Amino acid sequence: MRRLSRALAALTLAGAGLLVTTVPAGAATEGAPTVKCEAGWGSLPKAGTETAYRPLLDIRAGRHECYDRLVFDVQGIGDRPISYRVEYVDQLRQDGSGDVIPVGGGAILAVRVAAPSYDPSTGEPRYPGHAGQPLTGVDLTGFRTFQDTRFASSFEGDTLIGLGVRGRLPFRVFQERNRIVVDVAHTW
Repeated sequence: MRRLSRALAALTLAGAGLLVTTVPAGAATEGAPTVKCEAGWGSLPKAGTETAYRPLLDIRAGRHECYDRLVFDVQGIGDRPISYRVEYVDQLRQDGSGDVIPVGGGAILAVRVAAPSYDPSTGEPRYPGHAGQPLTGVDLTGFRTFQDTRFASSFEGDTLIGLGVRGRLPFRVFQERNRIVVDVAHTW
């Protein structure tokens, strides 16, 4: 049963773009498997172009063995596509004003998601972001790659945030139901 569980876990991670290798116990700490992370994601811009424009409800972060993850939860969109653009930038600039928003870290990922922080039909706020401030509810304590987050703007249907990372590391972006997921690898 344990072998089947390990095999299923390895297949799942391999399908997600990672290779996981278990090293015999004698080669590492006694009884603890070693995970080898290989992400061939690259660091060039990534984008999805179609969208349904539904409100952004939450942004949250998680730590994984091989990468740090930022998740954008969008209101009940089902399988409809959510547009995004994620790329390394020299400076994070607020939409509309063009003001520079300082972001800590060795490199800055600008993450733009076509999900406003307000309800497009009523104008009511949905995600409590404030320009230049860290993301509400996102605590990066203990993260290996993520160092800072900043809300830039929610302008003309898009929400823009800055993600400060250790360096220009490989990343991937994908949609999973009503979420946009940004993973940044811990190493090349």
